[in-house]
Amino acid sequence: MKSPRRAAVSILRAWSKGHAYAENLIERHASRNDLSSADRALLNAIVLGVLRNLRLLDHWIAGLRKGKLDDETRDILRVGLCQLLILQLPDHAAVFETVELGKSSVRGLINAVMRRAATNRKELLDTAPLPPEVRHSHPDWLCKRWQQIFGKDEAEALMAFNNGAAPVIARLNPLVKEPVSLPENASTEDMPEGFLRIEGPIPGELLAKGAIYIQDPATRHSVELLDPKPGERILDACAAPGGKAFLIAAAQGSGKDLVCTDSNEKRLPRLRDNLKRLHCADAEIDVHDWSQPAPEKWHGAFDAILLDVPCSNTGVFRRRVDVRWRLQQKDIGDLTKLQRQIIDNALPCLKPDGRLVYSTCSIEPEENEDLILALLAEEPSLRLEKSHQVLPQLDGTDGAYAALLKKTL
Repeated sequence: MKSPRRAAVSILRAWSKGHAYAENLIERHASRNDLSSADRALLNAIVLGVLRNLRLLDHWIAGLRKGKLDDETRDILRVGLCQLLILQLPDHAAVFETVELGKSSVRGLINAVMRRAATNRKELLDTAPLPPEVRHSHPDWLCKRWQQIFGKDEAEALMAFNNGAAPVIARLNPLVKEPVSLPENASTEDMPEGFLRIEGPIPGELLAKGAIYIQDPATRHSVELLDPKPGERILDACAAPGGKAFLIAAAQGSGKDLVCTDSNEKRLPRLRDNLKRLHCADAEIDVHDWSQPAPEKWHGAFDAILLDVPCSNTGVFRRRVDVRWRLQQKDIGDLTKLQRQIIDNALPCLKPDGRLVYSTCSIEPEENEDLILALLAEEPSLRLEKSHQVLPQLDGTDGAYAALLKKTL
């Protein structure tokens, strides 16, 4: 069985090639190596700790070791320094286990760097003099962008928030009629109605029977704006994995009037399984790419449509920790074109007085209010009823945007 530390190095090597998301790699390696729950937790903490603090770790390495490093040795040092300085594991374990990860030819170098870091821990952890993009490990372009949008203090608060561990929050399922006994590690204190915070192990029994669904409170805003009513025919156009579809079905009392689509047929089994587990298996599920025109059968068919469109994910960096390193500035412009295509193709599916909610988990104006203002300028048949922007550093949840549009002609 491979150690979690060695698995962490393997994951970072694979991740650097850009072929898979970190969370998928963690799950794959944990299963393949049959890791215990404790070792799986350590693997998760190390990999996510490295990716959250990548620039800071590399800054430390540069100060502790002059000269070039091969990629594998750099990843080993990242794993070691993350344990020592980020996770605050005992010195002897962090140093010894990290040295063991290296080839014999570099073990002396790794040992020297790790011992130097342990000796100079206090100086290294004083990151105040560092620029915020290094201290909080974000790309330069994104830091500058957020400073222009939010101001320097708010941008730094946002980056600091992104580097915090995301809590586990669940939504109670109102479609489950029998009473649900909350586990001792769950609390509803300071949570929106219907949500609970879970500390420690997720209650598998409640999850398996669909009594709860893991979901950040930010997801609720778009469905609350949509305000689904029983008997209305509703389309959730970008539905997988099904979190917002479940909220719509819960508001309607069932999924019998709900149509769920997704552009990727491979995501439909998970969507179907989630809706079945959450007691709304009666929803209609179909595959459709909304960058293409809608089938004739759906024209004028829906009282309400939810468009939870593909986006930059800049509101969920604390949960999707490697996205900040994948996202490029030009991607935002490309995404706005796709988002507008999806809106244009969905609009014909509304009934004459229907309503549409456009939503993202982005905090970028181009993807949110700017896009909606441009749409309204070109579509006189639409009226903006209400919009809601959630900012992580201010609201303490994931970031999200939702806009309710009413068809008036």
